Amino acid sequence: MKTPSSLITLGTSGGPSLTPRRAQTSHLLTVNGTYYVVDAGDGVSRRMARAGADVRKVGIIFLTHHHDDHTAGLGTLMSLAWDGQRTAPIDVYGPPRTKELVDATVKYCSISADIRIADGGRSVPLDKVFFGHDVGIGEVYQDDNVRVTAVENTHFSFHRGDKEGLYKSYSYRFETPDRVIMFTGDTGASAAVTALAKDVDVLVTETSSCDERKNSMIQDGRWQAMSTAEQEGIMRQATQGHMGLENIGKLATQAAVRKVVLSHFTRRVGTDDYEPWAEEVRKHYSGEVVVAEDLMEF
Repeated sequence: MKTPSSLITLGTSGGPSLTPRRAQTSHLLTVNGTYYVVDAGDGVSRRMARAGADVRKVGIIFLTHHHDDHTAGLGTLMSLAWDGQRTAPIDVYGPPRTKELVDATVKYCSISADIRIADGGRSVPLDKVFFGHDVGIGEVYQDDNVRVTAVENTHFSFHRGDKEGLYKSYSYRFETPDRVIMFTGDTGASAAVTALAKDVDVLVTETSSCDERKNSMIQDGRWQAMSTAEQEGIMRQATQGHMGLENIGKLATQAAVRKVVLSHFTRRVGTDDYEPWAEEVRKHYSGEVVVAEDLMEF
């Protein structure tokens, strides 16, 4: 018997980076035939095509935060849906400035859209289809298929000065008819995230290694191009704003998670094998740990 929900990890790479085998972070949750896209990094549209999913059916999108490895594919995804004659609204939900991001995306796509309208193939303007919504924490969305709850995580908690508290990053919990699925988004250790993950069936978590990130930047020359202050800043972000392997295992154990899906991988130097990272998580968590690949279904 087919279950009401399915989850596809469309893109499993963390950024900012490009890898040959992995698109940037995006997920497709389908519940009773309705699509819910969580994050829309570069490559999301092509991965949906590979998955056999119709972009014209995308009407509900959630963004965990506004780094471009979570948003760079948003314009292409929405534009393709519009090009495919979608006239029903596409609603994008996320932290403050999501509406601003969607409005800017509409503007970016508007020249092409104006031409297509002049061509005669479309008549509905983009701004009559695309809508961004800034949401807070708590219950942020509910329909007949899902109930979505958000908490603010610690991805930006290290910001100081005039940037402190300016940007928000969320984790989302989706309650469906047959199971509960949670997306950590990008975050460091967080009591709020652990509480939100309590008893979830599937925890999709970002997976980070500070050392691997530094090694990758040294290999491609980015590290050498940085000032000392920039190097210190990126390491502060990597250690305080991201989920290390030990933290993942401890979170999953404390929250009694049933399955952990590792995704949003920091690039490794010379290999795409993340099974050793899963072993590190298993040192702190006795449940099932899966190394996600693009287009895996759960």
